[in-house]
Amino acid sequence: MPHPLQFIGMISHRRQSEIHPPSGPVIDPAYIGAFARAHEEAGFDRILVAWGSTSPDALLVASQAAAATSRIGFMVAHRPGFIAPTLAARQFATFDQLSGGRAAIHVISGGSPTEQKRDGDFLPHDERYARSEEYIALLKRLWTEPKPFDHQGRYYRFEQGFAEVKPLQQPHIPVFFGGSSDVAIEISGRQADTYAFWGETLDQARETIARVRASVAKAGRDPAAIRFSLSFRPVLAGTEEAAWARADRIIARIRKLRATGQGGPKPESVGSQRLLEAAAGGKVRDKRLWTEVAAAVGAGSNTTALVGTAEQVADSLADYAALGIDTFLIRGFDPLEDVAEYGRDLLPAVRAAVAARGLLPAAAE
Repeated sequence: MPHPLQFIGMISHRRQSEIHPPSGPVIDPAYIGAFARAHEEAGFDRILVAWGSTSPDALLVASQAAAATSRIGFMVAHRPGFIAPTLAARQFATFDQLSGGRAAIHVISGGSPTEQKRDGDFLPHDERYARSEEYIALLKRLWTEPKPFDHQGRYYRFEQGFAEVKPLQQPHIPVFFGGSSDVAIEISGRQADTYAFWGETLDQARETIARVRASVAKAGRDPAAIRFSLSFRPVLAGTEEAAWARADRIIARIRKLRATGQGGPKPESVGSQRLLEAAAGGKVRDKRLWTEVAAAVGAGSNTTALVGTAEQVADSLADYAALGIDTFLIRGFDPLEDVAEYGRDLLPAVRAAVAARGLLPAAAE
């Protein structure tokens, strides 16, 4: 049975994007609440709260957003290595209880050594992923074990570890995991409930899905059990010509800001390398996958876009759904304003396009 179609948005602690340099206080509580409510009203299923090595705490930002909403779920980015898994398990279980079962964790192993070192992490790439696997396995045990237990592993050791608070969601909080390197794919096969990756070409996405499903099967799990989340930056307008004119304005603005030295690539991220490979193949790939932003900013994050009318972008997303993608993480370059447009035009169009092809059940209400 296919998974229901889901949409994930993204909120931040203040107004900012590639075309809007951050300004004002670092934390804007009113903006957090308004941004979260906009997603809920637009019909999104979850919202991502990102992690940064100099940013406000993601779980606390999510807690603020949860208090301002009633239904929408959260995908809280979290990097292993900086707090003990025993503490993280209790923090996320507490958030799940207080939010009414709306928590999910997105485990980020880190693609930039420079950023990792800001928090005191000097492990090399593959070891960061190995640590993440041990961490996730411990989170799941702490969320489900009825009694205290001892653990002595490669990266963590404790005696009589226990979480008195358990998640409201059973058997445990959903685990999102990403990474395009071989080790990341291996761990995804063993640990991920949802494999999350950035917007690649159709051929690249087909390859990635096949690699992950093979890894899931190798781990002895049902390959149909895992979900796939793909991230894009839709650029919409009433006509295709107007959408591309909007895209031209966005890239012009980004290049102007880049001239001042803002942003940068993540040199160890294989996901970034794959986006740059897509960009090397041309400004537009497939029908309307726009790669210029990824090329301009070094593809250090979710930076590939789909450009066109809502119906055209929906048709492209349905092409990805046909490959097995059941979750789309979408966010705009005008972050708050674009949410309303997505809710009004894009989400209904995607649901209709996917249903017309008989690909996925409708999203749960």
